[in-house]
Amino acid sequence: MNIIEKTDDEILELALPMWADLVKYSNEENYGAFTRNFSAAMLMGANEIEMGKQFARSELTKNLSTEYEYLGMIRRGEHVTVLFKQTNIKKPGEWLGRLVLGYEDDKVKIFGATLF
Repeated sequence: MNIIEKTDDEILELALPMWADLVKYSNEENYGAFTRNFSAAMLMGANEIEMGKQFARSELTKNLSTEYEYLGMIRRGEHVTVLFKQTNIKKPGEWLGRLVLGYEDDKVKIFGATLF
């Protein structure tokens, strides 16, 4: 199955809880829970030591607001990118959250997750 064939509502049903988990576990600096929905390729790039350093150094990744706004989605190839307006409880301003979803072994997985 290709995720881009799902409706926006079906994709949001999957994306919203995944984004909420990323926010929660980033704030908690919980590597295992943070990466639990990552694709194999994403896990290879998400080295636990390097992510631990990022969690330790970054005020942005530890203080994300649990309130965020869905902005839209982009379908391309076998992935869909879901965009969020994300804020931080200690840093003023807004960030663009990007969540890339697709199928791996018949399960929806995270193929990318970033804040800009």
